Amino acid sequence: MSRDVPTSRHLVAGFTGGLASAICLQPLDLVKTRVQQSKTNSITSVLKEMNSAKELWRGTIPSALRTSIGSALYLSSLNFMRTQMAASRSLSHPALESQSSTSKLPRLPASENLIAGMVARAVVGFITMPITMVKVRFESDMYHYASLKDAVVSMYTKEGFSSFFTGFGATVLRDAPYAGLYVAFYEENKALFPKLIGIRRKKDSDGSPVLISSTKSAAINSISAMMAAFFATAITGPFDTIKTNMQLDPQRYKSFGQTAVSLARENWRRLFDGLSLRLLRKAGSAGIAWCIYEEIVRL
Repeated sequence: MSRDVPTSRHLVAGFTGGLASAICLQPLDLVKTRVQQSKTNSITSVLKEMNSAKELWRGTIPSALRTSIGSALYLSSLNFMRTQMAASRSLSHPALESQSSTSKLPRLPASENLIAGMVARAVVGFITMPITMVKVRFESDMYHYASLKDAVVSMYTKEGFSSFFTGFGATVLRDAPYAGLYVAFYEENKALFPKLIGIRRKKDSDGSPVLISSTKSAAINSISAMMAAFFATAITGPFDTIKTNMQLDPQRYKSFGQTAVSLARENWRRLFDGLSLRLLRKAGSAGIAWCIYEEIVRL
């Protein structure tokens, strides 16, 4: 882990950031899922079919559990991997000399950030996949589960244990590239934005970077996170649509390739269903979660 920052703090920081973003942005996730489940659905039609605003937060519990636990595990694992990579570069104080002026996290070349992000996301994605499946099914109006327990029992008795990992391949194909691209973009943005606004990198007497004020770093880290999420989401958008359809209708969509071809034949634009909502959700989630995470870590 970063020097003088215990593992427990990374876990707490990741959990807190993930929980906050999940609760705040659940409505965007729910509407996105329902838009993707049918070619006839639109944002307007989905909102009109809802009985009350409360329904926008349906599925918040599994979403919050998945995001908070997944964020804690992912950010801790990612930081561990990146710190080890920094150490392997034979720097005298890797966790300090590689920091930026806004963060206590290690800094690496873009290629290594890409690899670390992809590997960490794939591993944590597998661990949290059952929660993800329950979340997607519970958000959709294709299944009328009375409760989360009902969803779990119904999936297990009707489809078996393997149903909790439906679409994992598509999920990894979406999440691993997204995470790798996100980390690479995010770290480059954190290095670039301070220069653009005239903040010079300063060092103290032992040569370690001096962190700028909390307010400035929070703003820079949030903007960096939102921009990184925007670009990574735009690139990986079709994978999200494919993944969602495989999870909602596994009898019809049996493989990644078959799902992609089937959706494209209906209308190639279907591959980008819900992209605007996912862009908003991912950018908002990154801005909230990573800002909170970075600020708790640097305390």
